[in-house]
Amino acid sequence: MTARPTTSPARRLRARAFIVRPRAPLVAIAATFFPADKLEEMVNVGTLFAFVLVSAGVLVLRRTRPDLPRAFKVPWVPVIPILAIVACVWLMLNLTVLTWLRFVAWMVVGVVIYFAYSRRHSLLGKRQREAVVEGEVEAVDS
Repeated sequence: MTARPTTSPARRLRARAFIVRPRAPLVAIAATFFPADKLEEMVNVGTLFAFVLVSAGVLVLRRTRPDLPRAFKVPWVPVIPILAIVACVWLMLNLTVLTWLRFVAWMVVGVVIYFAYSRRHSLLGKRQREAVVEGEVEAVDS
């Protein structure tokens, strides 16, 4: 197994600052206008959903890419990931319907933002636009 490349503490600190700084004002505004119990429910459903995705990812990657180097190997695969998924889904099912509706709404907003941003900024999209422009230039020249 190959060792993971290490990063300096200063670089890790800059990365954390890059992640935290833009979001801190949003969190402060949300905490000002929304009740804490509703925010807690939203954080719970989001975190549990993330754990479900990570556990499913462990199962998928162990089967499809067993050759990947791993810094940590989950013991008792597939038992532990399946138990984690079941436990998280059970906790998620015990949340209110309103929490689920908010979660779905925020997921839709996130997906729309993701695709709107990626449509303009993806490398594949830039290459395709360049190919179309080059094709138009060649058509005009001939």
